[in-house]
Amino acid sequence: MPLRESEAIVLQSYPLGEADRLVSFLSRSIGRVRGVASGARRTKSRFGSTLERLSYVRIWFFEKETRELVRISQCELIESFLDAFKDYESGVGLAIISEVTEAVLPDREASDANFRLLLLTAQAVKRTSKWEVPLAYFALWTVKLGGWLPPLDVCSRCGTVLSSNEPAYFSRSSSALFCAKCRKPGLRVIPATALVVARKMLAQRLDKFAQGEISDSAARELTDITLDVIERQIDRKLKSRELLEPTA
Repeated sequence: MPLRESEAIVLQSYPLGEADRLVSFLSRSIGRVRGVASGARRTKSRFGSTLERLSYVRIWFFEKETRELVRISQCELIESFLDAFKDYESGVGLAIISEVTEAVLPDREASDANFRLLLLTAQAVKRTSKWEVPLAYFALWTVKLGGWLPPLDVCSRCGTVLSSNEPAYFSRSSSALFCAKCRKPGLRVIPATALVVARKMLAQRLDKFAQGEISDSAARELTDITLDVIERQIDRKLKSRELLEPTA
């Protein structure tokens, strides 16, 4: 039973028995993993606060081929997000990125891009105390990395270039964008402002945006659309999404 070491981000942590915790974490080297931290709920636990949600840690664990759960031996805290969770709205945004990451990534399949996206987004929420733009960026790039994002510059049916100042029309069932001529009843209208924001987010890192460069309303609209795509792909509703205020 070899001892493994990895950078990791804690996704969820649940009580297990009288003193242990069941932990779901995203390992940078081997992907999403679940394990047991023995004695983690004791008052003088060696784990301290390292197993709180979204804690960025260095983790050591034992892995056995015949067992689904690894045995977590030690955690060293690199960065905590506890203070960000104390703000309700920031906490909701962080809860969503944690739930989405756990839902969309398969077990034990390394994805450095998703790891970096999760960490970058959590750090942006912590730094700015704002969730709208970071969550929109995270949801958009999750859809992109999952291979579910249609081209944002042309109509999926006729190939016409979509104007930067006109809305497009989105099909939830096929994750496709259509121009005004190809639209059908029941398609969702995507405002031009949301499309502009999406194109900008695909071309620039989250931490490079100037404060106020993207409006909260446009970010919320984009988040609503991309979370719809994610829910369709995972075939269930996101529990933490219900805590968001409806888009104006």
